[in-house]
Amino acid sequence: MKKRFTFLALMALVCAGCSGAGGGASSGSSTETGSSPAVKVTEAPTGDGKIEGKLEIVAFKGGYGDDFYRTAAEEFAKDHPGLTATVEGDPQIWEKVRPRMVAGDTPDIMFPGWGMDQWGLVQDGQLMALDKALDSPAYDSQKTWRETFDPNLLKFCQKDGKTYMLPLYTMVYGWWYDPAVFAKNGWTPPTTYAELLSLCEKIKAKGVAPIAFQGKYPYYMIEGMLLPWAASIGGVEAVTAAQNLAPGAWKSEPMLKAAQMIAELRDKGYFLEGCVGMSHTESQTQFLNGTAAMVPCGSWIESEMRNVMPAGVTVRYFKCPNVTDGKGDPTAVLIGIEPWMIPVKAKNPNAAVGYYKYMTSLKKAKQFVEEKGTLMSIIGSDEAKMPETLKAPAAAVKGAKTLWAVQYRQWYPAFQKEVEGAITSMLNKEITPEQFCERCNAAAEKTREDESVPKYRVQ
Repeated sequence: MKKRFTFLALMALVCAGCSGAGGGASSGSSTETGSSPAVKVTEAPTGDGKIEGKLEIVAFKGGYGDDFYRTAAEEFAKDHPGLTATVEGDPQIWEKVRPRMVAGDTPDIMFPGWGMDQWGLVQDGQLMALDKALDSPAYDSQKTWRETFDPNLLKFCQKDGKTYMLPLYTMVYGWWYDPAVFAKNGWTPPTTYAELLSLCEKIKAKGVAPIAFQGKYPYYMIEGMLLPWAASIGGVEAVTAAQNLAPGAWKSEPMLKAAQMIAELRDKGYFLEGCVGMSHTESQTQFLNGTAAMVPCGSWIESEMRNVMPAGVTVRYFKCPNVTDGKGDPTAVLIGIEPWMIPVKAKNPNAAVGYYKYMTSLKKAKQFVEEKGTLMSIIGSDEAKMPETLKAPAAAVKGAKTLWAVQYRQWYPAFQKEVEGAITSMLNKEITPEQFCERCNAAAEKTREDESVPKYRVQ
């Protein structure tokens, strides 16, 4: 392995106390909190034998919807006549799950989304360990279930050598454009920031806003521009230092220059007017309607916007433009994964494991690739017939020497809110890039010095 993996805890997949990187190829995270009370480990069953009764599944209904999970549940129940399976999907499913976890009335298996503190659940002993299940036979395969997963992803679902979560799909972050619109105007997706500035001027001259963004959810800007540009300027190490709350990291030269680049795009009028107040779907709809030429987003964009995509419109991926002469790896790609898990108080954990084994079978994984247009955590799933939208992100991942991830957002939600508020203030011209960095750095220092907040480190 020559790639460097700093995998996602955007959804808290890189956990407190994770084992270190293996073989020099990967890096994860660890805590700095010293010894912590031992977590009582409850192993999940293997999902074998007779499966019957009621199976309750709850899932985050995001860019990929929840129809795949529902269909899989119906198919799984059909194969087990004594089983009744239900799926509840919701864009903010974590709001419904939290009180149920407290009350002990939990679902059998859940995908609670990025709004849930999954590693807090682990620390509280509320999730089953899945290693016994992983070492049992996979669905319709001679391999163990563990052997079917990309090991680089599995290790980041572990704490103290135990696996408490399992990944499904892999998201790729970047920018998006309509190739027909670009071809019609003779435009080419920019590979550098200098090319981006030149292109934006041409686009603006046509009466089109060069860039839309999801202002109500500032992390799109942070992860679509700020951090990728800081990584391009100073290397991924600059972002790692910031995520580790290193003194001065949020006001470092790479971070300041990245903020100044965003301010430059703002001052040149390259952002779609009103974007600060737009949701993700609102800004992406403006992009699809041709009001804006580009938008930062993840590889879920086509699936998320399929129902409102105008006839003849297609979307294609390109990497966030690099900064010429930056220290960062020009092939670097930002990725993310989201975990599923089984609560300790699940009423039918055996059926839950069986269901997830079925959903992560190679056949179903390939189906997800083809239907949803995203990469999967299952080995061999990339051999599926990829939709055109996924080919460029897949190629970027395959050619990347560095795959990195935003991790601090899940670790330090209060700090993240400060960063989001600061970038919104900067976009509104209420503060300068320098003040943005000072504000973020002060919030990082406050978080670092707060002994009540567990600390994590990207390794």
